[in-house]
Amino acid sequence: MSCLASITFQDALLDEVEEFLTGVRPHAAVDRVLATVLFTDIVGSTTLAAELGDRRWRDLLQSYYTLARREVDRGRGREIDTAGDGFFASFDGPARAIRCASAIVSAVRPLGITVRAGLHTGECQVIGEKIGGIAVHIGARVAAMAGPGEVLVSRTVRDLVAGSGIRFEDRGTHELKGVPGTWPLFAVG
Repeated sequence: MSCLASITFQDALLDEVEEFLTGVRPHAAVDRVLATVLFTDIVGSTTLAAELGDRRWRDLLQSYYTLARREVDRGRGREIDTAGDGFFASFDGPARAIRCASAIVSAVRPLGITVRAGLHTGECQVIGEKIGGIAVHIGARVAAMAGPGEVLVSRTVRDLVAGSGIRFEDRGTHELKGVPGTWPLFAVG
């Protein structure tokens, strides 16, 4: 038996003993990764959906998702999820995520829609093929604060890309719904 197999067997045995003695199974270590999360959504989507009707709205959403996926692929990101008119992706680098967000904002203009985007970098819980945790919530809240056609980032993102040549405009300090504290936010220039 290899050393690693022996340690794994010992850990499993100790877990069984702990459960027998305490009546509680030990919690597995939570898998976490550092990621930059990107959220986009269509500005005025409900009004637009009502104007277009279900079929044309569905077609527009598919075109939007196709363009967003293309830009995420170019930026070496990973699509995590879509919901309604929202698009959620993650990246292993904040500069690529910012460039992707800006590209999505530009790419969808010919569709006659405007999107807003928000980014945050933090430790995320790995949940199967998806990610979650407070960093993801912060990213979604940053996106909700963005104006039409704007890419908004947390200070964490801004600080991590120092020296990249990406320019930012200070958008002040904000409370993010449900997130403790205040958060300095910056628009990509």
